[in-house]
Amino acid sequence: MSLEDTKNKDVKTNNSQEQKQHVLNEKKNFSNNQRKEGFNKSANKTDHHAKTNADNKDEANKTKKEFKPRSKFKRPSRGPVNELSEKVIEIKRISKTTKGGRRLRFSALVVIGDKKGTVGYGLAKANEVPDALKKAIKKANSNLIKVKMTRAGSLYHEVTGHSSSGEVLLKPAPEGTGIIAGGPIRAVIELAGYSDIYSKNKGTNSSINMVRATINGLLMQKTVKDVAEARDIPVNKLFR
Repeated sequence: MSLEDTKNKDVKTNNSQEQKQHVLNEKKNFSNNQRKEGFNKSANKTDHHAKTNADNKDEANKTKKEFKPRSKFKRPSRGPVNELSEKVIEIKRISKTTKGGRRLRFSALVVIGDKKGTVGYGLAKANEVPDALKKAIKKANSNLIKVKMTRAGSLYHEVTGHSSSGEVLLKPAPEGTGIIAGGPIRAVIELAGYSDIYSKNKGTNSSINMVRATINGLLMQKTVKDVAEARDIPVNKLFR
């Protein structure tokens, strides 16, 4: 090879290296530009989000009402709560015969009332006496009824209450007579709040049926207003 050929080869290699270097520089510049654009875009986005958040906060502060402390609220008094008295009528031991033998349990009959016209009864069974009493009192509280009573503490008229084979006669009595009754009937009448009344058991001696018949009789009462409304006449015309 001559010197000219070697020189031409060197020139070509130098030119190719310069071209490669130029391409690499262009790529670097392009990547740097892209990075700058991406950074600028992200910066613009964060600025935009920050502005929107600030605007939302300003709007929320504008719409937010000024806090005013509430005045001291006092609940209206409901008046004195009537305490219920309770009386145990009967506790019986009962048994259930099964394949494995007899299962002994206890039943309790309880009457409760406030002596102001409210009375109720409950019958429950349990394995122990205290549990049976608790269950009976709970049932009695859920079975409370309101009965009618004259100002003198007696009945408005004679009634006869029925429950199954139980039958109880109840009559109004003059003031000072007291309660003429015994057993379960007396317990119901006393806890209901009556002071003067006659009574007579005409049916079974079962305690639960006597209690139910007594309450049935007390609920059968009708006042003067009830009779006037049933006849559709004023109260004054009833006594003419």
